[in-house]
Amino acid sequence: MRVLITGAAGFLGSHLVDRFLAEGYEVVGLDNFITGDPENLAHLTGNAKFELLRHDISTFTYVPGRFDGVLHLASLASPVDYLNHPIETLKVGSIGTLNALGIAKANKARFFLASTSEVYGDPTVHPQVESYWGNVNPIGPRSCYDESKRFAEAVTMAYHREHEIDTRIVRIFNTYGPRMQPHDGRVVTNFIVQALTGQPITLYGDGSQTRSFCYVDDEIDGIFRLYTKGDNLPTNVGNPREFTMRQLADLVVELTDSKSEIVTRPLPADDPKQRQPDITKARRQLGWEPTIALREGLRRTIDYFRPLIGSPRMKSRAQKLVG
Repeated sequence: MRVLITGAAGFLGSHLVDRFLAEGYEVVGLDNFITGDPENLAHLTGNAKFELLRHDISTFTYVPGRFDGVLHLASLASPVDYLNHPIETLKVGSIGTLNALGIAKANKARFFLASTSEVYGDPTVHPQVESYWGNVNPIGPRSCYDESKRFAEAVTMAYHREHEIDTRIVRIFNTYGPRMQPHDGRVVTNFIVQALTGQPITLYGDGSQTRSFCYVDDEIDGIFRLYTKGDNLPTNVGNPREFTMRQLADLVVELTDSKSEIVTRPLPADDPKQRQPDITKARRQLGWEPTIALREGLRRTIDYFRPLIGSPRMKSRAQKLVG
C-alpha cells in the first residue's frame, strides 16, 4: 500500500508519516516548508519506504506512481501562521484540496481530509456534534482558516457524490505534543515556552474560555482508525475533557516549576468561548477513545521543549516566523 501525505513535515503530518510507515505502508510526503520543519522527518533519512518532496500542493502537482490513499494535511493551522499568511491559507484549503482530490481521482484512491473544529466557529451548541452547522464569521480575521476548511469539506463531499471518491473527513480539536512549533501562537506552546523562559504567561480574556486538548499519540491513532474504517461523513477526533485557559496556565506553571506570573490581555476577535467535541461517533464506529490525560501529555510536551529553549533550532524557527 502506498499513500501520499501533504503537509508531511508539519506537526501532525510528520507523526502521521511515522504511523503509516509503522503499519507497513510506503509513504510519499509533500511539503513546501512554509510552516513545516524538515527536522520533524530527519529521523527517516535513508528509509527506503519514505520519500519527501518539496512542493506546494496549491500549485500544479504531479507525483509519479500509483497511490492507494491521499491524505491532505497541508494547512497553516496555527493562529499566528494563518493570520500572517491569509492568502496562502485560503489557497491551500481551496486550490490545494482540489489538487489533492484530483490525484485521488486519477488513482481511484481513498481521500482523507484533515479538517478542524474551527468549522464550528464560536459554537452555540455544546458539546459540538458533527451534525451542528456552526457559527462562523465569514469575513472576520479568522475566516481565512475557518472558511478554507469549510470549503475543503464541501468540495470533498462534492467529489464523493459526483465522482464516487472514497472519502474521509476528520474534524481535529486542539492537539498538542512534540514537534509543535515553539512560536506558533497556540495556547499550549505559548504557555510552555513562556513558563520555561520565565516570561509572563499571557492569558487572553478572563481565562474562563474552554478548550479540549488531545495528545498527539491519541489523535494520530484516531486519524489512522478513521482512515482505515470510517465513513465518508465528518468525524470528530479530540479529547472531550474540557479545561479553562486558567486551569491550563496553572497546570503548566506547576509542571514546569516556573516563577512566571499570569497576566491578562484582551480576548482576540471571534475567539471561541467553548470548544468540546462530542466523540460518540468515533467511539461507536472506530472503537477510539483518548487515553492520555492532560497532565501526562503536558509533561511529555514540556520534556520535548525544555532542551530546545535557547537552541539555534528554536531561534531559527522564531526568525522564520517573523520573516
